[in-house]
Amino acid sequence: MAAEDERRDEAPEHQSGRPSTGGALLWTAVSVPFPGAAHLRMGRRKAGSLILGLYLLGVIALGLWAYRLGAHESGTMTVLAGMAVQDIWLLGAMGVVFVVAVVWMSVIVHSWVITRPEGKGRSRRMIGAMTVLVLCLAVAAPSAWALHAGYTAYETLGSVFGAPEREDLPPHDAADPWYGAERINVLLIGSDSGDNRYGTRTDTMMVASVDTDTGDTMLVGMPRNLEDVHFPEDSALAERYPEPYGFDLLLNDVYQTIAEEPDELAMNPIAPDPAADTLKKVIAYNLDLEVDYYAMVDMMGFRDLIDAVGGVQVRIDEPIPYGVHGGVLEPGLQRLNGHDALWYGRSRVNSDDYGRMGRQGCLIKYVAEQVEPTTVLTSYRRLAGATKRTLTTDIPQSKVPAFIELADLVTDEGSMSAFQLSPPQVNTAAPDWEEIQRLVQEAIDGSTEGDELPDESSEGATGEEDEESSEERSGQESEDERTEWQDYTGLDEESPADPGRQVGAEAGDLDALCP
Repeated sequence: MAAEDERRDEAPEHQSGRPSTGGALLWTAVSVPFPGAAHLRMGRRKAGSLILGLYLLGVIALGLWAYRLGAHESGTMTVLAGMAVQDIWLLGAMGVVFVVAVVWMSVIVHSWVITRPEGKGRSRRMIGAMTVLVLCLAVAAPSAWALHAGYTAYETLGSVFGAPEREDLPPHDAADPWYGAERINVLLIGSDSGDNRYGTRTDTMMVASVDTDTGDTMLVGMPRNLEDVHFPEDSALAERYPEPYGFDLLLNDVYQTIAEEPDELAMNPIAPDPAADTLKKVIAYNLDLEVDYYAMVDMMGFRDLIDAVGGVQVRIDEPIPYGVHGGVLEPGLQRLNGHDALWYGRSRVNSDDYGRMGRQGCLIKYVAEQVEPTTVLTSYRRLAGATKRTLTTDIPQSKVPAFIELADLVTDEGSMSAFQLSPPQVNTAAPDWEEIQRLVQEAIDGSTEGDELPDESSEGATGEEDEESSEERSGQESEDERTEWQDYTGLDEESPADPGRQVGAEAGDLDALCP
């Protein structure tokens, strides 16, 4: 009896018009790229035409959408990245993928049911079932990957960009996300904590001021060792640390001071991170700037973020020693992994805080130039994991697409410059905040008019001479020939050698400052 069933299965056609087992499997396979084809083959024209018509309509719609994306002035990947960070698009796309996958697999299974021979040979049934399973997996596997990617992005966005909308601003408007502002200022914080030290130190603090029209960006570097930090009037910090003595610690101690007593000292105790929110407002107060948002990355987490995007390419002019084990970043064009990029930005061996600040500015420039939206989308899993562990910010999710477009503008069209509040521009032990505010505003405005601090030339290079006797001038000739850097530091070198170190009042173009 079994042999008879096998012979029936091998027959090319049955009286019912069904194909052989091989033909049924072929038509079922055709139903993967062309759903409904098997139904048309079996004379089920209404069902087949409906399934195939909906499929082709979906393909055409997808093609038109891709064409419109390609014609978008912001670029296809930028638009996709912007959509990928919005819940409405993520959840909608996940729903569509799930429904399409279920329907598609149902069509594949039904295609086999209506085309398979009526014979009952066990081996043929097993081959058919296994083939259908493989065909269904061909649809299920990419669908599961897409659903996992969507869920990961959704979870990450909720975790990182969960800050509420600012109450002092009107509701978010996608057509004008910056409310007509010409510049957006964001405080970038690099925090450093570990088992071998108490608390968290914000050793890296930069205000990124971005022109929303051109993408031109000014990085204002704040030295961690700035003293005499002022606090806004009527704040709990100003009451705790009144003038004239004020805050007797360094700028990088402000965060931890607030973190220890957030209910008493924070300017907004209910903020997601009261210490970071208050640090943002303190720096804004001292620089006389409106700092809109902050983004804080743990330095060890920064290593993971660099690894997630495949490293960053850096040109090193001089060897950079680092660490306690005698590591060295060798000169040349190097692709740094997360570990080496971290030390490039934090090493102070044969250097100091201000040289490190310069390299950090260069590192931000390199990352901005090299990390494309494509990289973010293709590295989403590792990037999402690193981001959730290390990044905190008060940027609300509604603003993320606008920031993606702004970052793309900075990379493609904008220029990036840096102004380091380091000696000799600033006396970090006794900073003149009014002078600092003037210098920062000039740097952001791109204006060098008015009074300036001298640049790398010597103090005597202005052409003006004191009305002294020739004997007095000859006695001070060697001192007059010294540069401002030599006068300030007492060192013999005429100017600092570290990349990115800025000397003088004018802001430096990072293309010129960074090797």
